[in-house]
Amino acid sequence: MNDLLAAIYLICFAAIAGGAFALMTQNLRGAAALAPVPVRGSSPKRHPEAPEPGEEVLYIDLSRERLEELYQQAS
Repeated sequence: MNDLLAAIYLICFAAIAGGAFALMTQNLRGAAALAPVPVRGSSPKRHPEAPEPGEEVLYIDLSRERLEELYQQAS
C-alpha cells in the first residue's frame, strides 16, 4: 500500500512540476513577444516631470553623517 501511495505521490509531483515549468516557459515567451524592439537612432521618451538639463533640483541629503548631525542638534 505504501508503494502505491509513493508512486501516486511521485506522479502527481511530476505533473505539477511539469505544469509549472510549462507555464513559466509560456510566460517568458509571451513577455519576449511583447517587448518593444528598440529603434536605432531614436532617443527614449522623457518623463513629463523630468527636469530640463541644467535645471536645479531640490533634494534631501540623507547621508549617515548628515543624519547624525541632525540627531545631535535635536538633543
